[in-house]
Amino acid sequence: MEQMIIGRKERADLPDFGLRNIQVKIDSGAYSCSVDCRSAHIVTIDGIEQLEVIFLSEERKEFSGEVYHFKNFLSKKVTSSTGNSQIRYFITGRITLFGTEFTTLFSLSKRSGMKTPVLIGRKLLNNNFIIDTSKMNLSRKSKKKSG
Repeated sequence: MEQMIIGRKERADLPDFGLRNIQVKIDSGAYSCSVDCRSAHIVTIDGIEQLEVIFLSEERKEFSGEVYHFKNFLSKKVTSSTGNSQIRYFITGRITLFGTEFTTLFSLSKRSGMKTPVLIGRKLLNNNFIIDTSKMNLSRKSKKKSG
């Protein structure tokens, strides 16, 4: 697949998380992708441990309060750019950019103080995109041209 040019901020759909036309920030300094969540904790349903997630913070206009359950998840220690370490949950989900659907791993974190609710990291960017930091919303513009 030929690499596409992606801007510093884009609009994307994350159908597994109920998010459409959500703003994402392209972050070549981050390894994995990350999505804002109000809460994420383990619950037991019918004897099976699941991760219960409410995506986005309440102050975001896209917040729905809908509860999602994931049977497949993992947790691991993540060190931020400031050197702080914390345990984060990770889930696999689909993201659509430029009309193409990608499946990738997302960490769940509270991003309520951040402007963009979703970060796209190198794991997804590598071999798929070339970043042009002078551009924005190229994915949405390509969607309008083809749609």
